[in-house]
Amino acid sequence: MEYAFEQLCNRFDRMLLRLHRTGDTQRGLIILDKSTYETSLQGLTKEFRIDGHRWGRISNMADVPLFVDSMATRMTQLADMVAFSIRRRYERGDSTYFDVIKNAFDAEGGVMHGLVHYKPKGALCDCPVCSQH
Repeated sequence: MEYAFEQLCNRFDRMLLRLHRTGDTQRGLIILDKSTYETSLQGLTKEFRIDGHRWGRISNMADVPLFVDSMATRMTQLADMVAFSIRRRYERGDSTYFDVIKNAFDAEGGVMHGLVHYKPKGALCDCPVCSQH
């Protein structure tokens, strides 16, 4: 969970930095579904801002993550649908839903930054992320 959150924070912060460099200056906010990780993830965010993470420090996030009840907001339900489509693609090989959204992930110069595929070292994969590296 911590590694995935570190990846999320780093990639979101870098996307905001790229936008800033093009004149689109804004801060970002990560909104997550309520969970038992709330306290630890908020602490990690503060740590990433002050001490940094393995790739640097975050500097474009407005605040620590906001936790909401997914039943109360459609945006977290949408995020659940995105997560479902990714999970189906990688765990079941079913790209039916993933193919609809695969071009919506953060990318620059033909390289996708907004999706990470963690796989065993040396494992072969032809997914959109792995095929770019």
